[in-house]
Amino acid sequence: MDRADAIALLARAPVVHVASTTPEGEPVLRVVHGVVVGDHLLFHGAPAGEKMELVGRPAVVSAEEIVASIPSYFVDPERACPATTLYRSTQVHGTIERIEAPRVKATMLAALMQKYQPEGGYVPIDAEHPLYKKAVRGVLVLGVSLERIDGKAKLAQNRAPAEITRMMELLWARGAPGDVAAVDLLRAANPSAPAPSFLEAPEGAELACALGEAEADEAAAMLVGTYWCEGAMPARIRVGLLGSSAWVGARDRSGALVGTARALADGARRAWMYDVIVADAWRGRGLGRALVRLLLDHPRCAAWRRCFCVRVMQRGSTSRSASGRGMCSGRRGARSTR
Repeated sequence: MDRADAIALLARAPVVHVASTTPEGEPVLRVVHGVVVGDHLLFHGAPAGEKMELVGRPAVVSAEEIVASIPSYFVDPERACPATTLYRSTQVHGTIERIEAPRVKATMLAALMQKYQPEGGYVPIDAEHPLYKKAVRGVLVLGVSLERIDGKAKLAQNRAPAEITRMMELLWARGAPGDVAAVDLLRAANPSAPAPSFLEAPEGAELACALGEAEADEAAAMLVGTYWCEGAMPARIRVGLLGSSAWVGARDRSGALVGTARALADGARRAWMYDVIVADAWRGRGLGRALVRLLLDHPRCAAWRRCFCVRVMQRGSTSRSASGRGMCSGRRGARSTR
């Protein structure tokens, strides 16, 4: 992993692990809530006890996330040896520092609240605010410089291209939590592996199986001004996108989002497609069809008996014509539309 990706993983990790030793050489391993502030990973604690003994001591900070578990039969029908786990991890090597400046401590506490309570509901933290002045000065804040950080992404890079393609196909079919996102990560890490058939797209476009926070603002901007989102603020559109049962998209060669489609499903009998939209330059090139096909085949929607297309629109259309309400209603297995 490059430095930016390693820092991003550290920043989004729910918790991080801090390993060090006491002055007597006894090992210490603690799980803390950490935040990245500037060029440091910061965490807090009480100004007494074991953490105080770590100040000035060498330390390792680590975080990791499991991408997907790969059973042996994904690769070999008989041998157990190919069973593995796809993951991403990062480590920081440095010295634990005590942070004294009230302004930096307040910034750390504000970042901590933003990470774990993003909805707000409190007076913003300021080092000089009467609600926080005493607490900020009393809290222990420790940090480790990010100067020595490295990351590792184990995403089947050692496998043959055909094996990687089959792995993507089987992850898509299995559809366990995280499997759909794992398909996108495998494809990005192994660009030489042939794309699975369910990711076939018009020339110059690439389908994405699992859109999320990173694409929410861009997708919301595409939908602002459509007749079915009339009056909806981008923030509300964003919430709807992130609340989808399945959300797929398409990017052009520059990485820009050029199409998106999402669905809500009850997991058993019914599903409803929403917000199928394609950018102006991609109209009439089959991208909308590819997005709908991918959405119909999505493992989160495997139990669909009937799918209803609530809204479909090419970006730039202004009328409620055939590309509007009720375009698609068909049994999933037959991939039928009308």
